[in-house]
Amino acid sequence: MITSKQLRNSWIKFYEERGHVNIGAVSLIGDGSTGVMFNVAGMQPLMPYLLGKPHPSGKTRLCNVQGCVRTVDIDSVGDPTHFTFFEMMGNWSLGDYFKVEKTQWSFDLLTKVFGLNGDEICSTVFEGNESAPKDDETAELLKKVGIKPEHIFYLPKSDNWWELEGTVGTPCGPDNEWFYPRHDKPCGPNCGPACGCGRYVEIGNDVYMQYKKTATGYEPLSHKNVDTGFGLDRLLAFLNGITDGYKTDLFLPVIEYLEEKSGKSYDGDEEARKAMRIIADHIRTSTMLIGDVNGILPSNVGAGYILRRLLRRAIRYARKLGVESTVLCDASKIFIEKIYDEAYPLLVEKEDYIVAEISKEIEKFENSLANGIKEFNKCIDGIKRKNQFMSQKDASYLPETEISGKQAFRLYDTFGFPIELTEELAEEVGFTVDKEGFATAFKEHQEISKQQGTFKGGLAEQNEITARLHTATHLLNAALKSVLGDSGINQKGSNITVERLRFDFNFPRKLTPEELKGVEDWVNDAIKANATVTLEEMTVDEAKAQGAVGVFTDKYGDKVKVYTIGKFSKEICGGPHAATTGELHHFKITKEEASSAGVRRIKAILD
Repeated sequence: MITSKQLRNSWIKFYEERGHVNIGAVSLIGDGSTGVMFNVAGMQPLMPYLLGKPHPSGKTRLCNVQGCVRTVDIDSVGDPTHFTFFEMMGNWSLGDYFKVEKTQWSFDLLTKVFGLNGDEICSTVFEGNESAPKDDETAELLKKVGIKPEHIFYLPKSDNWWELEGTVGTPCGPDNEWFYPRHDKPCGPNCGPACGCGRYVEIGNDVYMQYKKTATGYEPLSHKNVDTGFGLDRLLAFLNGITDGYKTDLFLPVIEYLEEKSGKSYDGDEEARKAMRIIADHIRTSTMLIGDVNGILPSNVGAGYILRRLLRRAIRYARKLGVESTVLCDASKIFIEKIYDEAYPLLVEKEDYIVAEISKEIEKFENSLANGIKEFNKCIDGIKRKNQFMSQKDASYLPETEISGKQAFRLYDTFGFPIELTEELAEEVGFTVDKEGFATAFKEHQEISKQQGTFKGGLAEQNEITARLHTATHLLNAALKSVLGDSGINQKGSNITVERLRFDFNFPRKLTPEELKGVEDWVNDAIKANATVTLEEMTVDEAKAQGAVGVFTDKYGDKVKVYTIGKFSKEICGGPHAATTGELHHFKITKEEASSAGVRRIKAILD
């Protein structure tokens, strides 16, 4: 048996011994540069360097184990192989070595480190087309390292070619994928890695970026790269002779805990097995997203919405499994303390915070889940009664099996059911959901509520969230001056979204944990005081005389707006703001970092 920790360490050690530097993992949360919400592949954060930018390490041989999140197939989670979080083991050559070294190293890793039989290893290469030649070069190198000729398969561009679709001038090229047979019984005369019979397991792939894409085809690159990706979760299962990915040590402690709490058998109960897989996967991903260096929280927009959907789906399946939702918090602790403690030490540091946020989301959803499911069942029963009545009147009547868009929107608006949850519930009873009708109902309600200023999750609730964060920014500014004992601290920039505030201020060093806690406590004390926020218009001189905070420059007109927050803050600002500090509920700093020389940056949320 090989453990997940041993597998990670073996990968890094192998490539470090061959001159690679371990660059570590980056945030799971997309930074906007790649246009995606989450990092979905190990090579994704390295795209700028594969495109020619020098790596900050100054090295041309890199390796790491990178966490990834893919949520396009959340509904598939519950089978033996789908996960929303997974890890990719990668190594890269940035204009350094190429095919000769890489084919040999991949073969050596699989045979000498992981103990696979070289006579059984199979590989696929690019078969060529009108734009690029057949990759005979890689095929010949594979034969030299020990791959049998009959185990080398030529496949089309759709299988063995990598490029950025629709982009001209970027590197691209053929890839070499590694496979291993589960058994020696072919499905037929043409059985191979591409036939889909399940005999062959894909272990990983090496991409050879040797061409530049042009408007009419491809031309050779002088600066050639190698991009390798091997899935840790998949390889771990395979090396241990396991076909169910949830039986590796990445999940087994959580599965065993769920068996204990539910009194149900993972192997003996198909419905319980599905529920345990969904709970384990979704809590693992949620733990990773909340505990990430750029951690997020459940919300109704963007990445926060995906996180909320994962947690709420886990809560529902906990109910189906017959366990208390608090079990989800315990599952998160197992992932942090027993499974990922070495690979992701930040999770250990943030454990209390992660568990507290999962607990909050459980509490929010539990209050409406039971009533929402009752409402859903009423809806289904109503449709069935109508079908029965109409069938008795008209033998040719076709029964309805669709939940209307308005009904689905009511479940969303009143009970917090994401449309995907309603679809999943409907599918379980053989029904569908009118998604177009849902979108129409959503838009109609948004338009009406925008006029009334009450739309839940729309502009009015957002134009409100921003007001609270604006007020929190003023309190943060005052707290920093007070806690750090520096009245010379001033705002150097800020940015507010519906999910968080960002505040830049002049200060020469990193804040200590004690100072950050002091700032948080100061702001939360002001929130608990439920102080009134008042607005006055006055001249700049009057604002100065009253001690209002502001960077007094020519940008101000004859009159300025001054917001006073009880005894805590007086600051020039354009608004908008909360009416009282009590509306802010609770202030939490999520990150403190350098913004530029002599300037620090704090990110914070209200929950």
